[in-house]
Amino acid sequence: MSEKPEMPEDSKPRRRQARGERRITQLLQAAANVFCANGYTAASTNAIAREAHVSPGTLYQYFPNKEAIAVELGGRLMHEMREAHGQAFTPENLALPLPELLDAAVDPLIAFNCANPVFLALMHGSEIPGRIAEEHDALHASLIERVRVLIAHYLPDSPPADCVRVADMAFAVFKGGLHLVLAAPEGPERDATIAELKQVLLRYLDPVIGEGALSAGATAARAVAPADAGLTTTRNP
Repeated sequence: MSEKPEMPEDSKPRRRQARGERRITQLLQAAANVFCANGYTAASTNAIAREAHVSPGTLYQYFPNKEAIAVELGGRLMHEMREAHGQAFTPENLALPLPELLDAAVDPLIAFNCANPVFLALMHGSEIPGRIAEEHDALHASLIERVRVLIAHYLPDSPPADCVRVADMAFAVFKGGLHLVLAAPEGPERDATIAELKQVLLRYLDPVIGEGALSAGATAARAVAPADAGLTTTRNP
């Protein structure tokens, strides 16, 4: 009878690492559910462990406290949100007519937030860890800067303050509409709310930039692209 070959030593750490990653993913998903349901402040490690169907002791093998869980979850969400920004503001998208540009810019951001409702719950909650708040503020600033650069290119003869005002207003409209989108039930009602948000943005922006979005599209793409450099490939530590 032949002897069973021994498993290479280096494969054992890899298997343990894979199990550990699956457990971390399980705990983070449970934390997302608890943060959405109860908010960050009211959440507890015991509630997260129950949601994950593990003991508190198992949770503490991976995270020392609730803050560490939130920081890890927030970092991963921030990375995914940066990727959504990159999909929204590609040079190809910025060369589209205004209605198609709104589709290309708004859809990835809405899709991300619908798939990750914990993002707003965590980022806008009270008493969130300072590191998450700082990273979110930087991400927010990078997005609104892209919108400002885009509007300024379409309105080259307008005072800078006017361009900033238009960009900030459009961004505020999007953020307000996003809350309504997330509150709408999935299906036809949410789809209708998304369509309504795009109509509001179109009716506001069309009289302001109008045909300039079409004629200046290719040049706008070149103007905005440098502002995006590195944002879609940077991962949080």
